[in-house]
Amino acid sequence: MKDRLYLFYSSVLILYIINRFLSSASLDYVIGLLAIAMLVISFKQGSTLFKVLGGAFMASGSLMYVTAGLSIKGLPLFFTTNMQLLAFLMVLPWINSVVHVGKYDQHINGLMKEKVHHLGSLYSRSVLTTYILMTFLNLSAVNLSQSVLLKSMKNMSKAVRDNFISRATIRAFTMALIWSPMEIIVAITVDATGVSYLIYLPWLLGISFFILLVDSVIGRYRFKSIAYEPALESAHDVPIQKIIQEILKLLAALILFLTIVLSLSHLFQLNFILTVTLVIIPFSCLWAIIIKRWYLFKVFGFEVWKQQTNKTQNFVILFITLAFFTNSLNETTLLQYVQRPFVIFDHSPLMILILILATYFFMAMIGVHPVGTIAILLEVLAPLFHIFNPVAIGIVLIVGALATSSSSTFGVVLTLTSINTEQNPYRITLRNLPFTLLYGAIGIAVAMMII
Repeated sequence: MKDRLYLFYSSVLILYIINRFLSSASLDYVIGLLAIAMLVISFKQGSTLFKVLGGAFMASGSLMYVTAGLSIKGLPLFFTTNMQLLAFLMVLPWINSVVHVGKYDQHINGLMKEKVHHLGSLYSRSVLTTYILMTFLNLSAVNLSQSVLLKSMKNMSKAVRDNFISRATIRAFTMALIWSPMEIIVAITVDATGVSYLIYLPWLLGISFFILLVDSVIGRYRFKSIAYEPALESAHDVPIQKIIQEILKLLAALILFLTIVLSLSHLFQLNFILTVTLVIIPFSCLWAIIIKRWYLFKVFGFEVWKQQTNKTQNFVILFITLAFFTNSLNETTLLQYVQRPFVIFDHSPLMILILILATYFFMAMIGVHPVGTIAILLEVLAPLFHIFNPVAIGIVLIVGALATSSSSTFGVVLTLTSINTEQNPYRITLRNLPFTLLYGAIGIAVAMMII
């Protein structure tokens, strides 16, 4: 059963996507029942953290559902709201696969080792390399970069190596994702605020590039006194011209992808998340055909997709229980009390933005995924979209989520780094905390400029 979960998950999610166009109330109810079945099956295999989080959402959601006096008959419909997020996650492995079979990741990784003499130089190269790969590979880029650095820095002391890797790769992860159309927080914010992705893009790119420059300069200065001692010499170096070509190809592919997504979204009046979900697979297939990697892509891509879909239990638990919690919350007067701290400062946009960042940080420290936090924040902040510029609020919603992920002790990227480098996750949290605060402060400063 565990090895065939992908068949069940994908069948339910495909049915959900089809019903987005059919708008059948009966089918929507069936999908709700299937969502409950997905939750029950996933709960057995989920991690302890997500079980606790999902259990908390279910318990509090159930209490609110009963308090609101809602009929048990309508219960399944409360579980379907976030199905599009699961569908979005389900297709991401395909675009990761085409980047891998095209060997873009291998070529670009050569940028790390090109004329490196000290760790300061390696730091800026590592951040830039991970940043570029993050555009398409998401979390896989972190794993890939850390693997390369662990091998090449084998001769360095563990303390230096751990310090270096937990800064360079995690920070690059958060900087690259704030503008990526394939980052779920970005997609959620675009849909929730009703603001075009093209309006967000220049602001998010500006913040991302500025933070990238600042962190690269600081990292270079911090590590430049330490000589680089590579453990392995490359059998053959990748010419810098080849690396630049691969970067330009990825950039061209990203621009084409965004053009297709935005055009289809406007033409057929589809929301951003659904459009990206529908475009990823055909776009990846066409890309594989153009670079003459079709056979390898379909074999490798299917295997990666199957494995990753079989391991989405934690996200199934999170998204389905979160949908039930937020829908139940909307049926009660409790939402008004949750909104009160934000409404009190409706005359002070700075305090609202600081509260958003503080909420992300607090929730991250107790193990709540940013998707869970943003779902609650969007319910709370909805009335303020008519008072303040929603673009400004959206920017802080995105920046706050990604900034706190660099120091979230229970976050996926930090946990992965802790496992790969065999170091205490709390040590990584403390190391990246100043970066989180700086990142969030810059996001708030930019938001205040346009609010």
